[in-house]
Amino acid sequence: MKTTSYKDLFDLRGKVAVVTGGSGILGRHFCAGLAEAGASVAVVDIQNESAAEVAAELVATYSIDAAGISCDVSNTDSVSKMVEQVVERFGEINILHNNAAAKSEDLAAFFAPFEEYSLSQWREIMSVNIDGMFLVAQAVGRQLLLQGKGGSIIQTSSIYGMMAPDNRIYEGSFYLGRKINTPAVYAASKAAVVGLSKYLATYWADKNIRVNTIAPGGTESGQNDEFKARYSARIPLNRMAYAHEIVGALLYLASDASSYVTGQTILVDGGLSAW
Repeated sequence: MKTTSYKDLFDLRGKVAVVTGGSGILGRHFCAGLAEAGASVAVVDIQNESAAEVAAELVATYSIDAAGISCDVSNTDSVSKMVEQVVERFGEINILHNNAAAKSEDLAAFFAPFEEYSLSQWREIMSVNIDGMFLVAQAVGRQLLLQGKGGSIIQTSSIYGMMAPDNRIYEGSFYLGRKINTPAVYAASKAAVVGLSKYLATYWADKNIRVNTIAPGGTESGQNDEFKARYSARIPLNRMAYAHEIVGALLYLASDASSYVTGQTILVDGGLSAW
């Protein structure tokens, strides 16, 4: 017999969500999805002005409470201050979307061949992609334990945290005049996110804190036609994802619709991993 409203399982009214990397290409869509579901949203980003702009758009569009909060997720003090600001502003935290990822300004170093990859560049990316995940999950986890009401943590990995990239798709692909690829540091850091999520899922399970992972496939973000054609040819659905198509997985994992789901990774990859 039906004992609840299935539609209401996705209702996030009365919940406070924190989204790191909230003003990024995917982050904006994640914030909008949570806001439309009724959550109050802390848009967290190292780019303070962009975070404030996204928050203002959420308030105007969805008539919910939102605030932009600046944070360097690779810095312990910055992360602690961010959590304090969120709690002071909204009263509590119920949902964390640990989504921030590094984008190196030094394209030559970031896209360097593996044999020439510098340790300094490796550590720069790791400091955000996995150290930042650790620091934010740790700080928010402490707050969730203090509240004693459970919660949901969702962490963004990548399809390349689950499987290796096909380097043939990068032939003829350039960004700002630089030949692009998927560096090993990106794949390694995103694989580490999955491992961290699984660990935390079992570690906090008795506190009703669920921890899951989203692994998006390649998403349209201004790539050139050559790259999009090569990538799409590897996908059963024969195209790249659109950013809004990743949001449904987040809403499921953030809400009571997934109340018996923890330690899982949802691949939103157009079928790439099914070949």
